[in-house]
This record gives sequence, structure tokens and C-alpha cells, in this order.
Amino acid sequence: MQYLVGARSATIRFGDFTAVDRVDLEVGSGEVVGLLGANGAGKTTLIRMLLGLLIPTRGSVSLFGGRPSRATRRRLGYVPQSLGLYDDLTVGENWAFTTAAFGIAESTLPESVAGYRHELVGDLSLGLKRRLAFAVAFSHDPGLLVLDEPTSGVGPLSSSHLWEDIRASAERGTGVLVTTHNMEEAEQCDRLVVMAEGRVVAAGTLGQVIGDRHVVQVDCADWRGVFAALDGDGLIVQVHGSRLRVPGTPEHVAGLLHRHDLGGDVSAVPANLEEAFVDIVTKASPR
Repeated sequence: MQYLVGARSATIRFGDFTAVDRVDLEVGSGEVVGLLGANGAGKTTLIRMLLGLLIPTRGSVSLFGGRPSRATRRRLGYVPQSLGLYDDLTVGENWAFTTAAFGIAESTLPESVAGYRHELVGDLSLGLKRRLAFAVAFSHDPGLLVLDEPTSGVGPLSSSHLWEDIRASAERGTGVLVTTHNMEEAEQCDRLVVMAEGRVVAAGTLGQVIGDRHVVQVDCADWRGVFAALDGDGLIVQVHGSRLRVPGTPEHVAGLLHRHDLGGDVSAVPANLEEAFVDIVTKASPR
């Protein structure tokens, strides 16, 4: 496969601090690759290297088969966390500037933002700003989309619409690299790359990243009391209706419940992506 963007042992240091450490990553045509990691994991720094905005200290990056350059960047659509819009210009002016920069002779504002043509971008809601940022990124029919937390701060409906656009682009052959903290969104990706402390600590399909990890499920009548007890013992507790899910083994959790004079049916169940992510990142981080 000819990868649209790739990194080979990409490393970048700022003084004595290693922000990205020997990362391998690639995105091919028509696939959506999710880049996951806690704040400070190195995701945005890696993206800036892939775009040629930062030069690797060691290793290499490629964009459309060559070194990142102005020419190769013209073939991608990029939505940074800051959205990359001009707040003191109107929606129409932002659109006109972008299309002119990409050499698009004739272009019409998409229906999703056309009604706000004369509004200053700085006066728009965050959801509308993100909608415009997506429209700008899609304006020149890019071969690759790079989206850094594209749905952060927007509601479920707006998020759903943005992901419909992402999947539709992939179906047309566009490659997509997207960072997200939302595990439900991450499950829509074809492949996942998990970063921690600047390193890739897991990669693969959803099933490969989760692997054979299990968590303990507790079915109980007094879930609030059980939650308080397990939380007080330092376990990460998730509530699913009247059921609780915690890391560990059934024997360990049953022992904790017995110590607190609490009852409940305890069993091992397959982990979900969020639980697997917490386990992977926790084990990868220095103690």
C-alpha cells in the first residue's frame, strides 16, 4: 500500500525533553486511523512533524511519498485544535481566503454554513466554528484529512454529523488521521494508535487493541454503597445502570466486598475500549 502519510522511528526532543519517541505510524487511502492518548502524550507534536511544521530530531516522516513541503501540504485538509480560522473575518471571507490560497477558481459555500456568510467567525458558537473549519478543510477535495480533536466541545448531534462527513470522505478514498478523547468516536476508526509518554504503546484494530483484557463486573442492589467502597479502595469504577465495572480479578474484588460487608455477584467480562485504554496507558506510564 502507498501510504499518504507515515513516520519511521520519528523522534523529537526539546532540550532534554523527548516529546515524541521512535514513533512508527502510517495512514493509507480510504482508512480512518485514530490517534489516542492523554493530554501531553505527544499526539499534536507528532501531527506537527507529519505536516513538516516541526523537524524530527531523529527518524523520518513522509507526506504523499515525499518530504513534507508546501506542495504536499496543498493536498491535505487540516483542522487543528485551534480550528485555524480568522475570528475577525466573516464566514464568507474565511472561505474566500482559503479557496484562493488553494487556487480554487469557483467555489460555493456549503449549505451547512452558507446562512452565516456575513457573520463574524468570532461571534459564532463553537459548533458552528467547527462546522466551518470542516468545510474549509474539505474545500479543495484533499487526499488526506488530519483532524486534531475535531469534535471537542460540541454536542452529540454536531459530533455525529462531523463523523458522518469523516466516514463519507474515507469511502471516497480520502485517508483520515484523527485524534480524539472520545472512545465511542474512536470505535468508528479502522485502526487505532495509542500513545503515552511520547511513545506508541498499542496499535491495531479495535479488537487487537482491546485484546483479551477483562474487567470485573459487579451486579448488586446497593450499587451506591459498593461504588463508594471500591472507589475508596482506589479502584477505577464505571457505572452501567445498576452494574459496576472495575479492573482486577473477581477474587480480589469479592474480597474487598466481603471486607466491607457488602454483597454482589462478581464475574469477569470482556473489557471495552475505554477500559483497555486506561489499562494500557496506566501500565505504560512511569510510577
